[in-house]
Amino acid sequence: MAKVRIQKLLSESGVASRRAVEDMILNGRVTVNGELVTSLPCFVDPREDEIRVDNRPVRKRPAEPLYFLLNKPKGVVSTQSDERGRPRAVDLLPIGGDQRVYSVGGLDAETTGLVLLTNDGELTQMLTHPRHGVARKYVAEIDGQLTPEQIAELKQGVRIEGQRQAGLNVRVELSSPVRSFVELELTSPRHVDIRRSLDQLGHPVKRLKRVTIGPLSDKGLKVGHHRPLTPREVEQLKAIVRVGGGKGRSRRRGRPAGRSRPPKRD
Repeated sequence: MAKVRIQKLLSESGVASRRAVEDMILNGRVTVNGELVTSLPCFVDPREDEIRVDNRPVRKRPAEPLYFLLNKPKGVVSTQSDERGRPRAVDLLPIGGDQRVYSVGGLDAETTGLVLLTNDGELTQMLTHPRHGVARKYVAEIDGQLTPEQIAELKQGVRIEGQRQAGLNVRVELSSPVRSFVELELTSPRHVDIRRSLDQLGHPVKRLKRVTIGPLSDKGLKVGHHRPLTPREVEQLKAIVRVGGGKGRSRRRGRPAGRSRPPKRD
């Protein structure tokens, strides 16, 4: 059988996205036939070569595709491991010891809300590729109230340490001099640190929750709970990245999909 790039094989086997596999190799986590892989490109024979990640053998055949949507609680990390021993998002899923899924665009421990977890390396690669701006919507509870000038700055992108953050679509849901609820939508593939952006404007974030990822919504999904994606939802995600992005627009009145009211006081 013809040899293939190791990133392609591990991605199709559900280990991680191709870019994540490259990081694993650079971190000394991958071996082929007992030899540590230290450089790329690396070509392997899927049938003959023994490939291990973190000393665990990789399945010869692609794993059954798994897709989960988790409403992540506060204090849970989206990473595969945590040196502080905090609970992980993957620990909240009903998967066996030989099954592995990875977070697609995870959240920090303090932020709650939607996390997509899958072993579909190709979909992960597409969703996280710089070309694609899959819309993510957040609701933030902040101290004080935003001025029109600050809203304009968020839309343009706040500068942090000389670097301009990606712009955000902003909609104020509730506002008072003491606290406000603000809906923030990110459609750019670029990174934005929402907490630091708001803090820079003088409005520290009390709570931050992600409520949509593309067509996926937190509606009906309680904090700490999860559900598998439907085949239609999986196809919707793949359709978004095939056309080069997606802002999660609903067909009715052209409004962004997702909630239109402030979050419940969990």
